[in-house]
Amino acid sequence: MIRRIRRPLPRVLPRALACGLLAAGLLTSSGCGAEIEPAAKRKAGTVTVSNCGQDITYTRPKRPVAYDVSGAEKMFSLGLADRMRGYVMNTLGDPSIKGSPWRKDYAKVERLGTERITREIVVDAKADWVLAGWNSGFSEERGITPALLKKVGVAGYLHTETCWDYGDKSVDVTPLEALYTDLENLGRIFGVEQRADKLVADLKDRTAALKKTWPGKGAPAKVFVYDSGTDQPFTAGRHAAPNDIITAAGGTNIFHDLDKGWTTVGWEPVVKANPEVIVIVDYADQPAKGKIAYLKSLPSMKSVPAVKNNRFFVISYGDAVSGPRNVTGAENLGRYLRSVGR
Repeated sequence: MIRRIRRPLPRVLPRALACGLLAAGLLTSSGCGAEIEPAAKRKAGTVTVSNCGQDITYTRPKRPVAYDVSGAEKMFSLGLADRMRGYVMNTLGDPSIKGSPWRKDYAKVERLGTERITREIVVDAKADWVLAGWNSGFSEERGITPALLKKVGVAGYLHTETCWDYGDKSVDVTPLEALYTDLENLGRIFGVEQRADKLVADLKDRTAALKKTWPGKGAPAKVFVYDSGTDQPFTAGRHAAPNDIITAAGGTNIFHDLDKGWTTVGWEPVVKANPEVIVIVDYADQPAKGKIAYLKSLPSMKSVPAVKNNRFFVISYGDAVSGPRNVTGAENLGRYLRSVGR
């Protein structure tokens, strides 16, 4: 989705600075001689949840930071805007803010950066907890990982949707199940379990209701997700949220067998799959209109049913990345599929 931006790796915080942060109360532990108490002896106010196959004990965050639409809206949907230190979001996500049901929360929570989240941003904000995905926010290459943040006393939580590519790769749940897991875990971490349970139940009920609208006969409509790319299209494999959005809507992602999240493929397998509908992801610098025009201009795509029949469905970036808007995206796509007899 958001393009990778190569930049120099952030410098590791000097030991003296880390110790200074500890003295200031920002850090919960460091290599400054402090002893870490066993989990069983920790004070009340902590909670242990499983994140990417690891049981992690968190102290309730006081200065949490979220990255991108996925992180911000999971927090906002649980009523946590007033507790947040801020959020970081690439400007590509700006149209998603304008169309968000939580745009008032975006307006009142400080935006700490308009590109990728970095360790410098986190430390400068004196954050104590960060929510992001693997290889989107957290990254070995860019020097911001849960392990590195832990060294400066900042806890990290990874979107479950990205666990397939991080740590214990046996953690393999569908994108919607990953969303529900995150909401439930965040509910426990922030002490809003009832609100989280109610939200998850509502999302599941809406998904179940959508299933009742599926056509009774025939194979599901074949759907191709086009995010971007000219030489090679950038699309969604089975670990990316659109895979489940399409399934919930009553279709099938032509790349549902691809063991990837967001990834590039060739045009040849797209043409060979013969999609009936193309989902266009719409965001700031690459509006849907231009993408549709490009697809129509490709000689190899002219024979594809979706192009011949002009069946393009535009989805907001905010609906397409892991978050509570996934179900809204599925409902809208479902209505479109029914409108074309699928």
